[in-house]
Amino acid sequence: MAPLLTLQDIRLSYGGTPLLDGAELHVEESERLCLVGRNGSGKSTLLKLAAGLIEPDSGERFAQRGITIRYLPQEPDFSGYATAGDYARAGLGPSDDAHRVTYLLNALGLTGDENVAQISGGEARRAALVRVLAPSPDILLLDEPTNHLDLPAIEWLENELATMRSALVLISHDRRFLTQLSTGTLWLDRGKTRRFDWGFSKFEACRDELLEQEEIERHKLDRKIAAELDWVRHGVSGRRKRNQGRLAGLEQLRQQRREQRQATGDVRLKASEGDVSGTLVLEAKQASKAYNGRCIVRDFSVRILRGDRVGIVGPNGAGKTTLVNLLTGRLAPDSGIIRIGANVNIAALDQDRRELLPDATVAEVMTEGQGNTVTISGRSRHVVSYMKDFLFTPEQARTPMRVLSGGERARLQLARALATPSNLLVLDEPTNDLDLETLDLLQEMIADYPGTIVIVSHDRDFLDRTVATILMYEGEGRFVEYAGGYSDMIAQRGEGMTAKPVRKPQCRTIEHPSAVSTMTIRRRLSFKDKHALKELPAQIAQFESEIASLQNDLSDNGLFLRQPSRFSALTVQLAEAQKLLTEREDRWIALKILRSEIEGAA
Repeated sequence: MAPLLTLQDIRLSYGGTPLLDGAELHVEESERLCLVGRNGSGKSTLLKLAAGLIEPDSGERFAQRGITIRYLPQEPDFSGYATAGDYARAGLGPSDDAHRVTYLLNALGLTGDENVAQISGGEARRAALVRVLAPSPDILLLDEPTNHLDLPAIEWLENELATMRSALVLISHDRRFLTQLSTGTLWLDRGKTRRFDWGFSKFEACRDELLEQEEIERHKLDRKIAAELDWVRHGVSGRRKRNQGRLAGLEQLRQQRREQRQATGDVRLKASEGDVSGTLVLEAKQASKAYNGRCIVRDFSVRILRGDRVGIVGPNGAGKTTLVNLLTGRLAPDSGIIRIGANVNIAALDQDRRELLPDATVAEVMTEGQGNTVTISGRSRHVVSYMKDFLFTPEQARTPMRVLSGGERARLQLARALATPSNLLVLDEPTNDLDLETLDLLQEMIADYPGTIVIVSHDRDFLDRTVATILMYEGEGRFVEYAGGYSDMIAQRGEGMTAKPVRKPQCRTIEHPSAVSTMTIRRRLSFKDKHALKELPAQIAQFESEIASLQNDLSDNGLFLRQPSRFSALTVQLAEAQKLLTEREDRWIALKILRSEIEGAA
């Protein structure tokens, strides 16, 4: 069967520098491709070429007649539309069902009446998704669809895309999202594409092996050139014809080496460390915060110690940023106590990049407009030298913020945050717009950072790799602490973000009052009930002791990174022990109520 869409031998240059150099893309019916590559490699450009929005310098694009293609850009343009619903309905074709737009808007928490001049980034992304999903096209081209979405919306989108028949070409930094949806991988590297007939889960190991082999071949070529140069200097003889041939061969080797495009270097991430903080870094006791009568944070208590890695998870609008601002002293609680420990120096990464003024240059942002140097870990460095650590060229020092890509802005904000001496890093959505390789390095930096880290993120895989404690929003202003990463939290509270929360002892109610009512009809306790009343307190004490022991083992901050399998096993044991404790406590309470009623009626 012929492909629905084909790009062949695509070449495109900007300012004389080749971006795409023979790139290809073939999309079969119902195929699910993930398009991966470094920031700036041309992924978004290739997707725009596939959508027919731009023309290549050379190469061919072919789409079968009659197929429908929908493209989701990173930054949708709402010009000319009054509401989110107007924008979403504009994507429908003559034969498409308008009711599907209403269904999708409601499923994503929108009414359609939102004013496009005032909507948030998350609402804009939802409206853009409805516009491309509603027609159920033959091909969906999605550029970072999970950006600005919260975890419930990401899980919903995964399920929706999994049930659609559309072919899919997907760019994303969310590893879990790519793994769940992709059946093939297209790697864009140094202008060329390589296709693998397996999903993203197998890609990274294969990529690393290919790059390692390439480095070995480059090293062999360098040694061969060095050997030929040595011969030129010391071994030229009178056999002119043979010597001329060997010199020509040397020139060919040199040309081959010049034409090789090496893989983009890695970002060098290292946080500028401040003095060591006290053992206690942050503490909250029954802290609450409300806006306009709405409780955002309710009776929140936590202790964060030096070296802890804490993740904060919840839907958009739940109050995660408010909670961070309370903990770090930017906001004062309406009630309760917030305590910041001794000698705590905070560096923060702002998720909205609000601090990056559009007309400020890269160098001005890095130096805050003062001189040409930055101080990193007590050592002065020229701003251009520090910029190179984050893959900025010297020519970009005078580049204004407004022309940088999303990935470049993300790297610059990260560079600025890490330049601040700190022993507490607060990272609010640090994964936005970063490529997978930079995410790997960010994870390594977090593992090596000697201080304390608080992370707000919707990236499930990133949370699993970096944090040992989750603060999960459970509704009505309540944040509940769970040991482990995102997957461990899900295992403890149930499947998915919308699962019912695990019941806590202090909030416990009797689960089945009808069972108690049935029991109260009987006017005496059975032998089994009497035995249970006698034995249950000892069983409850035993489970409480077991839970305390498991929680003590899980409180080891390094256990999750050193022994992830043991950490997972302990987490499962803890969840099971808490479940059994709940059952026995409920049974004991029910029997106590029954006995009281029987004795009262006697």
